[in-house]
Amino acid sequence: MADEVVLLDFWPSPFAMRAKLALELKGINYECKQQDLLNKDPLLLQMNPVHKKIPVLIHNGKPVCESLVIVRYIDEVWNHVSPLLPSDPYRRSQALFWTDYIEKTVYGVGRRIFIATGEEQEKAKEELIQFLKTIETELGEKLYFGGDSIGFVDVALLPFTAWFYTYETCGNFSIEESCPKLIEWVKRCTQKESVSKAIAHPHKIYDFFLEYKEKLGGN
Repeated sequence: MADEVVLLDFWPSPFAMRAKLALELKGINYECKQQDLLNKDPLLLQMNPVHKKIPVLIHNGKPVCESLVIVRYIDEVWNHVSPLLPSDPYRRSQALFWTDYIEKTVYGVGRRIFIATGEEQEKAKEELIQFLKTIETELGEKLYFGGDSIGFVDVALLPFTAWFYTYETCGNFSIEESCPKLIEWVKRCTQKESVSKAIAHPHKIYDFFLEYKEKLGGN
């Protein structure tokens, strides 16, 4: 009997994109169920009663919540295909360290760029660039953070790159000017069909952002 895999999704969410990316990289058949976050589906509330958030992976009727937990779950269950975490304990610890750094930094700093104005926005832009430069240094001359293939750190960070255009447009700055090698990595990754299927187009993200802002009464 084939596995039943359902993803409770919200397509612009970088957290949901992580789950989709892991599924695509593994070649897993799954069903996406888009969620209205302003009018939450009973299924979402049932499957994630604690946080009531997407993404939720439902595997054979059992829910798995939180994006990085979902990615690790996918990697462990389908460990015979394209492993994302290294088997070596030290290399695995390093991948988890950098993923933790991404998790604690990128979303909050990026969000401040399109919410804040003036001095606060400038500070957020500086923090984002510093973060990305640090990440770029870790990438070094490797093709991917996972080495010769996309790994756990790549999956953790790539979805946020779909929001780079929105950050840049709102903040009037260029990430590529400061972090050219990181943008080369983005382009290299998005040439892969599995990645392009999972990661939303940056212009589509920006259009969503404008519509959402207008809906909330923003200027």
